Amino acid sequence: MTFKTLSRIGVLFVLTTSGLSASAINAQELSEPAPLVQRNRAQLTLEGAELILKGSKLKATAMGKKVNIAIVDDGGHPLSFARMNEARPASAYTALAKAISAATTRTATGPVKGPDGEPDILLNLSLQNAARETGGHFTTLYGGLPIVVDGQVIGAVGVGGSPAGEDDAAIAKAGIEAFMNKLK
Repeated sequence: MTFKTLSRIGVLFVLTTSGLSASAINAQELSEPAPLVQRNRAQLTLEGAELILKGSKLKATAMGKKVNIAIVDDGGHPLSFARMNEARPASAYTALAKAISAATTRTATGPVKGPDGEPDILLNLSLQNAARETGGHFTTLYGGLPIVVDGQVIGAVGVGGSPAGEDDAAIAKAGIEAFMNKLK
């Protein structure tokens, strides 16, 4: 058998095990095509990002924390950033990694839990090492939260610099709440 024949057999196997037959595929091809452009999609603007930044800075100040705050769009691309006076410079990278991770995974950052419900230290270290190899765009540290509007992730906030990650998450949450209150 040639590689081409094996490929066709593999495709038919996948299709038949997934419940699709060749006739169903031909019927799908004949049906109305899917739209080529998605319209009316919510998108975070620079003004929205700056409002989140302001709300986060106000919360950090009220808590007595000096942090770095990064806001990214839904693809993890930076929109706004601030390093508060006296915040640790190295935490700027952490804040951005938290924001990117929350945006691209569509979930809050934090330790991955094992089967017992407790953080799995070895798994988390392995994930952090893998993240380092991919440019640091994934983290298991607390402080990254997605921004969700109408059920759609439109961006994320990452905060870094507090001694406790839970404080970073609270500061990020305050920024998102300020944004959501203004959006209403």
